[in-house]
Amino acid sequence: MNARQVRIEIFKKMSPAEKLKLSMRLYWSARRLKASWLRQQHPDWTEEQVQHKVTEIFRNART
Repeated sequence: MNARQVRIEIFKKMSPAEKLKLSMRLYWSARRLKASWLRQQHPDWTEEQVQHKVTEIFRNART
């Protein structure tokens, strides 16, 4: 069994609540990473500007 198959089996065993919790953790981790990157790219921006841009980016994201 390869790594992908193992992950699939793990996800199959998770409850809907566990899957939701995991997806929310991933979402907020992605937002923190994007904010960190923006702070590096724009050291002159305020935290409010950074958070506004993060919100804009995620609001306009496409899957």
